[in-house]
Parts: sequence; structure tokens; C-alpha cells
Amino acid sequence: MKVISGKSESGRLEDALRGISNPDLLILITTKDHFEAHVRELQDRFPNVPSIGTTGIFYDSSVREGTVGVVAMSGVKAAAGVLRSASTMPIRDIEAFEKTLREVGPSSKDTVCIDLCAGNDACVLTTMYSVLDKQGISLTGGTSLDGIVSVNGEIYEDADAYAFVKNLGGRIKTYKENIYRPADDRTFVASKVDRSNYYVGELNGKPSKQVYMDLLNIPESQISTQTFKNPFGKITGEDICIISLKEVKGNGLCCYRQVNDSDVLTLLQIKDYREIVDETIQKIQDDFGRPSGVFAVNCMFRYLLFQDEHYLSDYLRSMSSVGTFCGFFANGEHYNSQFVNQSMSCVVFE
Repeated sequence: MKVISGKSESGRLEDALRGISNPDLLILITTKDHFEAHVRELQDRFPNVPSIGTTGIFYDSSVREGTVGVVAMSGVKAAAGVLRSASTMPIRDIEAFEKTLREVGPSSKDTVCIDLCAGNDACVLTTMYSVLDKQGISLTGGTSLDGIVSVNGEIYEDADAYAFVKNLGGRIKTYKENIYRPADDRTFVASKVDRSNYYVGELNGKPSKQVYMDLLNIPESQISTQTFKNPFGKITGEDICIISLKEVKGNGLCCYRQVNDSDVLTLLQIKDYREIVDETIQKIQDDFGRPSGVFAVNCMFRYLLFQDEHYLSDYLRSMSSVGTFCGFFANGEHYNSQFVNQSMSCVVFE
């Protein structure tokens, strides 16, 4: 199979499509202002090719905000669909989801689900993975910056766009990258939680805002940026679920993912991200040598962190050394059944 990415920093889709011909699947990443026109234009250009799309910051070996990007895959069998009513009842379209999966003749070694979500990611992923887990199908994806997605030329809000991709030339494998670890062995029990608003009122019986400020000795004004280096985490077995902080609300904190009453959290700290990226690259090379392509979803907070650390260009160049590398910065990342924050998830094609 082959992965080709095209982009236009001027926002012209026709420029991004140069060099793309006979694709079997198209993924569109563009801006909110251009989304409707680009979805329509892409459908007119390739009316019989499965496609999904959303808004985000597209990248390959470099990045510039306002760019339109298109990822084209050939040598694959693909089918696309949508789960509507993401915020209330994504299961309404589960039969269509199963039917679409069957269209590609899936197997655990060569098939992946790539999804783009408008919101309520955790519930949507649980719904999809009730089907995917039975067949061992991996998933990677992410969240729209503006709550809109497209499937085969149609635009949806409150929905999840998905594409099943069967690699006709070899294997696929998904990866997740975490650049954080527990700061120490202290734990915090969440209470006075509002799950619908991703709100945590108290930690260990004290206002969560004050707990966070005291832990890091910072003023309230720094909370929204300190999360780049010190998010909270929920430890499940050997895995860490990162919980990014969104904003202060009263004496509590709003997060980018749901926290339940009685969840046990820990404070995380950033590790040597350069070393971790090198480890990810080595894992991919050990598994695939030089793969056909890598489609990756990175968190917007990683984008902001890497910018602040003057590492963003080096990061994209390093990942591009693996082979064709492309994707977008998103509001959240998906890895199999997990909705994660401040992470990178990707699918690699042999």
C-alpha cells in the first residue's frame, strides 16, 4: 500500500490534491472557515472514493496553521460511515457500523478503524469497541477542533466519522505515546464531580483548584498552561490515563475528559520527551523497518508545549525520518478503546 499526503498553506484544496490520483481512501483536514467548501470540492473531485474529514491543524514534516491537508491511501480496501447522535445515543448506528466493517473483510493483522469525532468521545469509543474488540481490530483517531466531521461528502455535527482500512500489502499496528509519569506516590480521590461538564469539585475533600495550586506553588492564572507539564492522571494497571485541565470553575477544575466520583488520581510530570519520541521511532522501525506510512493524531497541548520548547520542527522532522508521516493536532486522541489527552496515537502501515 501507499500513503501520500498533500497540503496547501494558502488553503487551496486543489493545490493539496496535486500528485494524488486513484486513491482508495481520502482523509481531509482543514479549517472551520473552509470546511464546507472543501468537503464539497473533494466529493466532486473523487465522488466514488470513501472519505472522512474534520478540522484541525494538519502536519507532515512541517506545520503551519491555516493549512489544508489531504491524506490519500492506495493499495487498501476502505469503507466509511458515521455514528450520529454522539452526545446521546451513538449506538443507534451500530448495525451500520458492523455492516461497514464487513465490507472490507477485516482481520486483526491488517485492518484498522480510523475515526474523527465531534465530541463525547469516551461514549463513542465504548460503542465502537464493543464491535471492534470481538474481532481484534485496532483503532486510532481524534477529536475535531470545531465539532464537525464529514463522511463521503456529507457534513455532520454531534457525530463520529469512521473509516475501516484493510491493508492489501501487509500488516498494520497502532501505537500510543505518553510523555508523562507520576510526580510521586501521592494520590487524590475525586469528589463533587459533574461528569456532564467534566468538572472535579474536590480532591481528598479539599477544593481541587486549591489542591492543584498548592501542589505546584502556582497562582490561579497559571493553571491552564501548567497542565502542559503537570496534568493529572488516572492509573489503570500499568497504563496511565492523562487528564488535561481545561479551566478553573469556581473552586473546582474543568477537565478535557470525564472523571468519576471516587476516581483515584495522581499528579503527573513531564519526562524527557525527546528520548521518548526516539523510543517510539525505534519501536516502529523494529516492527516495520521502513513502513509505507504513518497517520498520527497529536494533542493540541503537545503542539503548544513543543512550540514553547522550540521542539516542534525537530519533532516533525524526526517522525518523518520513519517514512511518510502525516496527521493533525486535535482536541483529543483515540487509541483502541481509550480516549486520551496530551498524547499521540498513530497507525503504521507495512
